[in-house]
Amino acid sequence: MNAIRIFTKSHCPYCVAAKELLKAKKYAYEEISVEEHPEEFFTLVEEHNHRTVPMIFIGETFVGGFDNLKKLNDEGKLNQMMI
Repeated sequence: MNAIRIFTKSHCPYCVAAKELLKAKKYAYEEISVEEHPEEFFTLVEEHNHRTVPMIFIGETFVGGFDNLKKLNDEGKLNQMMI
């Protein structure tokens, strides 16, 4: 199963929604606070041209934010990515 990493900020409703979706699917994830690791966040912003949180990775694939994660799930593609 691919590992999930989610870069979050406290008080971010989209971060909470992403984590709730993953929990509902019973997928374990590693949460990384961008407030505690700003240097890593700024590197990812430059690499992926994505400036908001959450930033979600499944394996080495950058998924995007909550809307992208939800779309993958709604289309039935999230389960395929976890194989």
